[in-house]
Amino acid sequence: MLVAAFAALASGVGQAQNLYRSVGPDGRVTYSDRAIGPNSKPSTEAVSNTDGPASSANAQLPYELRQTANRYPVTIYTGKDCGPCDEARSHLQNRGIPFNERTIDTSSDVAALRKLSGQDSLPFATIGNQHLKGFGADSWDQYLSAAGYPKQPQLPKNYKAPAAKPLTMPAPVAAEAAKPAERPARITAPAAPPPGASTPDNPAGLRF
Repeated sequence: MLVAAFAALASGVGQAQNLYRSVGPDGRVTYSDRAIGPNSKPSTEAVSNTDGPASSANAQLPYELRQTANRYPVTIYTGKDCGPCDEARSHLQNRGIPFNERTIDTSSDVAALRKLSGQDSLPFATIGNQHLKGFGADSWDQYLSAAGYPKQPQLPKNYKAPAAKPLTMPAPVAAEAAKPAERPARITAPAAPPPGASTPDNPAGLRF
């Protein structure tokens, strides 16, 4: 049954895209696969979903493992002080599974996680488009094996896992248009005092 489930999902695995979190003027939060144009007012944050098949780390893998990782990329979503998250990460490392990690630290991360998974509990993982909620070594192994991942580690000794990244990241802000240079203020000579007026040099206003 697991193999059939993965076969049905295979066609959509390579379509992983970034989501964009947009906050409208009324405070309403929406998600889209397109960034808002530079002339729009709502603020936008990019939501990093997965690195997808093009992950540079996959280039280091043996051929068969690389094919599996490209077809069914593994991503785990973790949080601070989360024991089950640490267990899930260690389990993948011990089995030699190449994976990406997304951290949930901010309210924006939590909102994006809810949008992605339908819940806000950790750990959460995806194998291709298959969602795994919570950690269970046996159930995770079943899905990993069904996807074609080897049961014994095959990672090369020089393999360097991708660094964990936050789930949401601020979108690039367009540089402000250069303002025209302000003209220096024109300096004018002080007006000559009228005859008989007092000045610092002639406080009495004497006329000569």
